Amino acid sequence: MVENDYIMRLTHEMVRTWLKLLFGIDEEKEEEIIFENKDSGDLYRRLMLMSEDGAVNEAENLLCECLDAQEEKRELENLKVALYFYDYLNGKSNEYLENCGFSQQEIREGICRVMRQYGYGELADTWGDEW
Repeated sequence: MVENDYIMRLTHEMVRTWLKLLFGIDEEKEEEIIFENKDSGDLYRRLMLMSEDGAVNEAENLLCECLDAQEEKRELENLKVALYFYDYLNGKSNEYLENCGFSQQEIREGICRVMRQYGYGELADTWGDEW
């Protein structure tokens, strides 16, 4: 249990650090998540609604489909959507995630996959063997 809490805090702090480095977002000061374009905001809201309804796997699949559809032109704003999405899931209890057929491990793998997809694999690798 304590180890799980540690990993959840570590995951949150890494995402928070990357949001600060890549987007200049200081999460401690932000009251509301702001996206530069409507499509990214709409995607984020849709992911949140699906997750709240327990459709976490389906939400992640939708996120992956949207990111894969941008193979030619990657909008950095959607990396922000992905980081916020996984950070949101990271804040959920293990029981909730298990009931949704999801896990903390899948959150970390998703974050690393998305970071690599956007060319930030070296940042993702900073987590090292923690995973």
